[in-house]
Amino acid sequence: MSDGQLNVITLVSVGSHPMSARARRAEQDARAVELGLHLAGDRLTVLHAGNPYEESLRAYLGMGLPALHVLEQPKGADALPVLVEYLREAQVQVVLTGTQAETGAGSGMLPYLLAESLGWPLVVGLADVESVDAGHAQVLQALPRGQRRRLRVRLPFVASVDNAAPAARQSAFGPARRGEIKVEDVDIFDDLLWQEAVLQPARPRPKRLKVIKAKTAADRFRAATAKATGDGGQILRDVTPQAGAEAIFKVLREEGVVR
Repeated sequence: MSDGQLNVITLVSVGSHPMSARARRAEQDARAVELGLHLAGDRLTVLHAGNPYEESLRAYLGMGLPALHVLEQPKGADALPVLVEYLREAQVQVVLTGTQAETGAGSGMLPYLLAESLGWPLVVGLADVESVDAGHAQVLQALPRGQRRRLRVRLPFVASVDNAAPAARQSAFGPARRGEIKVEDVDIFDDLLWQEAVLQPARPRPKRLKVIKAKTAADRFRAATAKATGDGGQILRDVTPQAGAEAIFKVLREEGVVR
């Protein structure tokens, strides 16, 4: 669907390649730009809060954008207040973001905080905007296991776009170089939470016990109804809490859940 009168703003960030860690356009942000182009065409505004001289931002311009707007901020500044002020003055109807940034804090909280500060509805996992009519939008929300849910949302609203949305078009070198980066000076707010945060490498999630791998529904049914067989287990009766806890901890260590 395309509506020439719809005012759409897409927020973008600097991404990171999962293998090389080189700066790039963020995958989900690029999908949000693609959806914004589908909705508003050339009238789409793409906005970034941060360093305007980051070369990877031009990858968004390579998607056919005439310009990219940047609210210039140093590293460690809080982007929320300046984004809220910009969106309030822009008379925007739809704000699209990625679900989670690939660099920086990457907490995924920005869409929620924006919607709360603006008092607007929030749609999580947006897959498509089907129609806009009479101050409301009919949207398609992605649910687990490929399911979809149709929602009717009043304008304006904030929506986070994930991998369920259509894939972004390729970035062309020529338009990326010709596109203009428009820099705006804004007030700087220190991000106190980021300054006090302690960063550490992410730990792998514990694996599930005895995962049943079945390709068909019949295989899953047989696995669920099959009689359990003994596998060297141990039945504990009338033991002390200490002995029971030690036995459970031993099993968890053997299964690799804890180390």
